[in-house]
Amino acid sequence: MDAPLSLQDGMLAPDALIRPWRTATLVASLVAAVELVLLAGAGVLLLAKPLSHAMQHHAEAAAAAPAAKRIAAAAAATTKVVLPRLTRDETKVFVLNGNGRSGAAAAESSKLQTLGYRVPATGNAKRTDYATTVVMYKAGFRGDALRLARDMKIKVVGPLDGLKPAALKGGQLAVLLGAR
Repeated sequence: MDAPLSLQDGMLAPDALIRPWRTATLVASLVAAVELVLLAGAGVLLLAKPLSHAMQHHAEAAAAAPAAKRIAAAAAATTKVVLPRLTRDETKVFVLNGNGRSGAAAAESSKLQTLGYRVPATGNAKRTDYATTVVMYKAGFRGDALRLARDMKIKVVGPLDGLKPAALKGGQLAVLLGAR
């Protein structure tokens, strides 16, 4: 038979009993952390879709409300129709060359006369670097200016700017020729 064991043989070192407990605690903590991450991910996945739909619906409603107000205001503002006061042959148009191309005002004046407008005079603008052609009008002749712009496919129409009505040589409208 074997020799009897002494008490010292059966005893383990004091830190030998602590190590398995620490390892078990670390493993349990790691498992708990993984479970927490998985539960948080599942919660986000379950709540994200309904939450995103609610947020999208709220954003669309908020964006549509001011747009509807703007559209209604624009429609109310544009419903006021301005009719021309004069016929084409009564409308006098002063043509200014603002693009620097030689003969541009004379060429535009002949196009206007072909359409039935009267051109009392042509001239050069103070500057020759205008980018866009503009139709300008005296007070009360906005309808005539809009008709002229439509006839000549000019996109910009506005009141006289930088010109005095006397400078129009008896005309009601002015066409300032730009590069386009």
